[in-house]
Amino acid sequence: MIRTRDLATGGIVAVLAIASAVYASQLPSELAVHFDSAGEPNNFVQAELFLAGNVLLAAGVAVLFAVLPRVDPLGENVAEFQTVYDGFVVATVAFVGYIHGLVIAYNLGYEFGILEATVPATAVLYLLLGPLIYRAEQNWFVGIRTPWTLSDERVWKQTHRHTAPLFALAGVLALGGVLAPELAVLLLTVPPTVIAVGSALYSFVLYRRFNPA
Repeated sequence: MIRTRDLATGGIVAVLAIASAVYASQLPSELAVHFDSAGEPNNFVQAELFLAGNVLLAAGVAVLFAVLPRVDPLGENVAEFQTVYDGFVVATVAFVGYIHGLVIAYNLGYEFGILEATVPATAVLYLLLGPLIYRAEQNWFVGIRTPWTLSDERVWKQTHRHTAPLFALAGVLALGGVLAPELAVLLLTVPPTVIAVGSALYSFVLYRRFNPA
C-alpha cells in the first residue's frame, strides 16, 4: 500500500529532478557545494554529478526509510510511532531538497549567507527528532540504539524519554547560528554530539541500575 509519506517524498524527488533539468544549462560547469565558517566556498563538484547525485540521494533516503521497518526484526514496533516516523522521513527528504535548492540558487548568482540559510532547516530536523525519539519503541534503526537499550525495554523507554527534550534544546541552540554565523558550525555539531554520547552513557548507567550484577 502506498503511504502518504511515499507520495510526499516521491513528489519532492520529482521536483528536484525537474529543477535539475531546468537549471542545468544555466549553471557553471563546477558548482560550489561546501562552504567554510565564513560562508566562502571551499569545495567544488562537477554540475552534472551534483545535480544527478543529489536527486539519487533524496530518492535513496526515501527508499531506505521505507525499507528499514520491513527488514527490522522489531519492525512491527514502528507502527506504534508511524506518524512521527513518516513525518521525520518527509522532513529529511525535504531537507535534502532544500540544500539542493540552496546550492542551485547560490551558483546561479543569488547573494545570501549560505550558513544562515542552512541553519534554520537543520534546527527544524533537530526539533523533529524530539517527538520521534520520545515516541520511538524498541527497534534496530531509529532512536538511541545501544546494547543496553536494545536489551532492556525499561532502559529504552527511560533513555528516550529523557533524551527527547535535549534534541529540542539542540534545535533551539542551532538557531543561534543565524544570529552568530561564526558559531554556526559549532552550534550545529557540538550539542547533538554531546547528546548522543551522553545518552549512550546514560543507557549504560540505567542498565546497571535495573540489572545489578
